[in-house]
Amino acid sequence: MSSRMGKNITVSIFGGSHTEAIGMTLDGVPAGFKIDFDKLSAFMERRAPGRDAAATSRREPDAPKFLCGVLDGVTTGAPITAVIENTNVRSGDYGNLRELPRPSHADYTAFVKYGGHNDIRGGGHFSGRLTAPLCIAGGIALQLLEARGITVGAHLFRVAGIPDTPYDMAALTADTLCAAKDKPFPVLSDEAGEQMHDAILAAKADCDSVGGIVECGATGLPTGLGNPMFDGMENRLAAALFGIPAVKGVEFGSGFGAAELRGSTHNDPFYMDGTVVRTRTNNSGGIQGGITNGMPLVLRVAFKPTPSIAKEQDTVSLVKGENAKLVITGRHDPCVVVRAVPVVEAVTALCLLDAMKEDNKI
Repeated sequence: MSSRMGKNITVSIFGGSHTEAIGMTLDGVPAGFKIDFDKLSAFMERRAPGRDAAATSRREPDAPKFLCGVLDGVTTGAPITAVIENTNVRSGDYGNLRELPRPSHADYTAFVKYGGHNDIRGGGHFSGRLTAPLCIAGGIALQLLEARGITVGAHLFRVAGIPDTPYDMAALTADTLCAAKDKPFPVLSDEAGEQMHDAILAAKADCDSVGGIVECGATGLPTGLGNPMFDGMENRLAAALFGIPAVKGVEFGSGFGAAELRGSTHNDPFYMDGTVVRTRTNNSGGIQGGITNGMPLVLRVAFKPTPSIAKEQDTVSLVKGENAKLVITGRHDPCVVVRAVPVVEAVTALCLLDAMKEDNKI
């Protein structure tokens, strides 16, 4: 399985939703960096399950155990490996899914790809549970970027059709990026957050689920990260962001909205801010020609509704070769988007750190 990302800073994810443990190996981090473990724990807590009625009831401490690469809290320059024990599993909830694949889930494609030998428990290696070790790596990357004046943050841009306050792409600040991080519901507008929360609970009560969009940004980036054509920053970020389970779309700056504009409206006019070149608008989202232009990076990631819902659905029996019905049991998020906000931050930070090392900026 291709559960590895990065060229200069690499991260490899291993384990499954109901295996003894899940974990990650992060390679390429320079020696001598002191990790703030309190800050890392707070970041992990934002993604952890079982903290709210709008999330799965599965409760996991998600406390990483570092096996190597860190000594007395300081990176040694060797690959960093950390694991998280899975302590609250109910594998029996998934026993029928080997025969009856969940609609819009990876059950069927994994069955075909791996000849029925894939771990079906909790979705196995296809589970959103694997974003926990991804957040260990991303949490370290966020700290390394912060030490260099780069801030990455995200919020719920839209859930169940309910919008939050969007970023001002041309005037995005580090304070705005951090505004949602300490909130139990990661939004800029608390009123919008309450409406989103109610919509998620309503879908849950109806044995259903909802999707949404995460908006992510970064400030303090240098001009010049990335390359043209197939190795541009959009390419690298999009490829990694699509590795997050349930992601169905990624856009940068004005994104698909650019297709509705004229060039005179969409173009970002240059101007001199003292000795620094800036743009008055930021429809490019901070990237032009695959290369960062010094403006804030802004992207959005669309997540589909959780496919594991309690409503009866049509499926097939892979054993009998006939149509069948499926009612899914177990503990599932009625909306994965809320807990995905720090995951988007983590993946974005890892991609940016990778590009920074490529240009010898770390």
